Amino acid sequence: MTSAGVLRVVKPGLLSTVQDLGRWGHQASGVPVAGPMDLCSHRLANYLAGNAPDAATIEITLIGPELIVDADTVLSVCGADFDLTCDGDMVAAGVSFPVRRGQTVRFGRRRGGARAYLGVAGGGVLLPPVLGSRATHLVSHMGGLDGRALIAGDVLPVAAQASSVPTRARGLTLPSAGRARVRVAPGPQADWFGDEAWRALTSVSFRVSPRSNRMGYRLEGPPLTRTKSGEAISEPVCMGAIQVPSAGEPILLMADRQTAGGYPKIGQVISADLCLAAQLAPGDFIEFARCTEREAVAALIARERELMAQMVPGREGRGTA
Repeated sequence: MTSAGVLRVVKPGLLSTVQDLGRWGHQASGVPVAGPMDLCSHRLANYLAGNAPDAATIEITLIGPELIVDADTVLSVCGADFDLTCDGDMVAAGVSFPVRRGQTVRFGRRRGGARAYLGVAGGGVLLPPVLGSRATHLVSHMGGLDGRALIAGDVLPVAAQASSVPTRARGLTLPSAGRARVRVAPGPQADWFGDEAWRALTSVSFRVSPRSNRMGYRLEGPPLTRTKSGEAISEPVCMGAIQVPSAGEPILLMADRQTAGGYPKIGQVISADLCLAAQLAPGDFIEFARCTEREAVAALIARERELMAQMVPGREGRGTA
């Protein structure tokens, strides 16, 4: 797709990166997937911009950017609830809105959640794909804009697009007061842990450590003791896996996770609840509730129905995504 305009970065925010659905199909070669932390909000932002789900958005973390739009287009914002303005006029969350060339979009105070997604009509951010994806993987410096977070002065190519797109989505419920409760199914090494570890995992609130990032959340709480010593044979890992090093401090793997790991995995956060975990910031709390595989499948079906209900023209709701 040919670029017809740009987004100019005046202020980049704390951590703003270009993300699409991720770099799938290359993990066997050691290439990480990357992609959005909150897949649900990424999909909704693209829907509101009139794009396919795999279009590249800008993932905005904790402190948002200031951007100048050098094209008449339509933008959308879903996910964390920020004070958002376009040339000083307030814009509601969970909406698409037209912008004119030369206007400035600013993200102000964050009211809830940790990550928002900025969609751009006409196909999203049009950077060259790497191995079929525009997703930024920060550790390997791959994809996005030179494999890094945005900085002041960056220029992102976009399409000029002023056609009609959906205007609002109800969105998903954000974690309340910096706390999320997610469901977890037994992991591949669940038998390495006894009842004591499972009681610890599911009966307390773990604090998301300041040492957390897009690769994984280090969780502060009671140590999860093993009943089996040693390390597992290194195997592929996925987002939501809960690894437990020998010291017992669990690590919840997230979007920039490594391709394989040998720490035993006590559990796996179910796919339906990953979007809730993605909206946590360092210092927030996460709680785990054990569930079965059948319950995990049912929850994913319910989540997809919730999303699809908002992606039907004429069924607009209210609130943040």
